[in-house]
Amino acid sequence: MVEGIVRESIGKKATKAYRRDGYLIANIYSKGMENINAAFKSNEFTRAARKKETLVFDVKVGDKVMPVIIQDYQSDPITAQLLHVDLRVVQEGVMSKYLIPVRTTGTPKGLKNKGVLITSKKRLLVKCKAEDIPNYFTLEVSDLDVGDSILVRDIDAPANVTLMDADRVSVVGIIKAK
Repeated sequence: MVEGIVRESIGKKATKAYRRDGYLIANIYSKGMENINAAFKSNEFTRAARKKETLVFDVKVGDKVMPVIIQDYQSDPITAQLLHVDLRVVQEGVMSKYLIPVRTTGTPKGLKNKGVLITSKKRLLVKCKAEDIPNYFTLEVSDLDVGDSILVRDIDAPANVTLMDADRVSVVGIIKAK
């Protein structure tokens, strides 16, 4: 569990001071709840986010422990250091939309035929309850040849999970290298 502090002042000057002290600025929010401006030790948060086994993980801010999911983040374009993260509180039993990562397995046939594997969508939008959130979608790409692709309609969603992206959208595909 990652522990953070509640930020009292949210101005530009205070934010720079937190970052200089090694903190990662965060906003924690959810429907029907007051937004919380928080700060976490940058290294601790990054370590916990990489080690987590599920998309949902616990954070402690002040005296509250909340299950959250990383909604969005901003990183420095030069150093790739995290600057800001948006965390959304996961509420049990409430239907909500989540972005779920896509992973590929296997080596496509098309790579031997001078093709390149292109991942068009790294995350898919789903609508489900908190208990049903999948950790990721695994796509088998071994059978793909040049010109083939996997569309959103080809992905089997778990029970009680609805894919919100358009059916005709390509997720991964093989294109001919130039």
